[in-house]
Amino acid sequence: MDELSRGILRELLPQEKEVVPPPVKTNRAPNPMDHWSLAVLRERGEYLGKLAKHGDGSAGETLKEFPGHAAMLSFRSRDGQAEVHENFADLFYVLGGRAALLTGGTVPGAKTVAPGEMRGDAIEGGTRQELRPGDLAHVPAGLPHQMLVASDRAVTCFVLKIAKVEEKS
Repeated sequence: MDELSRGILRELLPQEKEVVPPPVKTNRAPNPMDHWSLAVLRERGEYLGKLAKHGDGSAGETLKEFPGHAAMLSFRSRDGQAEVHENFADLFYVLGGRAALLTGGTVPGAKTVAPGEMRGDAIEGGTRQELRPGDLAHVPAGLPHQMLVASDRAVTCFVLKIAKVEEKS
């Protein structure tokens, strides 16, 4: 309520100190939506780049875990390991930089690092796809994949890790 309205009410109702409108009642639940602007994601990506520079060339963070999926941010200035996730898919959205995503083929000498998670040094016989800012790549559960980054480049990706849904028979 603005000052003019309050003054009018004081003139009309001089015996009352101040009239305060009742709070607005809503029956809505809090909005469960999450939002990360492009500016915030890029700022976080720059921070991860600084961490990677003082570490092993890669850094990542989980933005939030949800039932059935997780939102993450990843920065790389070097090649990643070959990976196979049996229980979830990866959805990569490139925010900045360039890389190649190698998918398919086999991962010789892969080692199990956790239940349903295998890692190896490289992929043999895969398909190479160049990724640039704005590109979106979906890697289904069970498909070997590896992010390759040229020595003079880096890449920042928003990553969704999506749990595999078992088909009903």
